[in-house]
Amino acid sequence: MIDYMSLALTYGGFTVLDKVYLENKLAQLSDDDKLTFITPPPSVINAYFAELYQKESPEAATNYFFKMSQELKLYQENPSFLEEKPFVRLNLSGKSYGFAYESDEEIALVFSEQDEPVSSAILFELAQIFPHYKIYLQDGLIKMAKMAFSTEELENLTPESALLSHVTKISEDVIKVSSFNQEECLELVATFQGKKYFHYHQREFVVYIVQPNNDRTP
Repeated sequence: MIDYMSLALTYGGFTVLDKVYLENKLAQLSDDDKLTFITPPPSVINAYFAELYQKESPEAATNYFFKMSQELKLYQENPSFLEEKPFVRLNLSGKSYGFAYESDEEIALVFSEQDEPVSSAILFELAQIFPHYKIYLQDGLIKMAKMAFSTEELENLTPESALLSHVTKISEDVIKVSSFNQEECLELVATFQGKKYFHYHQREFVVYIVQPNNDRTP
């Protein structure tokens, strides 16, 4: 059985002084309405997310929102700025975006307020904002998720012309391109076919390329 009182005190901004009020209000509501009642407004969620991001870490902020999404059933398969459920707002290249989790697998959907084209620059910008996630496209949608790629270097494929980049084969079907220069990184990535996962690590732009015929989510 869901402990709505505990959820309200943990996520809803209520305190122990509100217990009697909560008991009376919750007793009158259906289960769905109870969750709606104790879910904080988007402004509160976004303010606390930003505070955690700045004072602790990007991962602390996403952990907070993901856990809340699990407990308060905030998952969304088609999130939009109609805001039927709360989401976290983002500013990417001066444009309004948001993200919400789609499932308990901690996969997030990133969406724009307007119909914006998806560029590699946007994907790298997201990777810099959330360096603990890999950013990728699936069916035209921007997604973020935690993924583990091998750190082993099987073969060095770096061309002699690369000045600030490193290209390595890290498994039979995965190529890793890393660079201190975004443009050079994208030029090297363009020479390979496969599904691309964008990442940012220790000031380097990174793209993992899962080769054709073995395309999978790691």
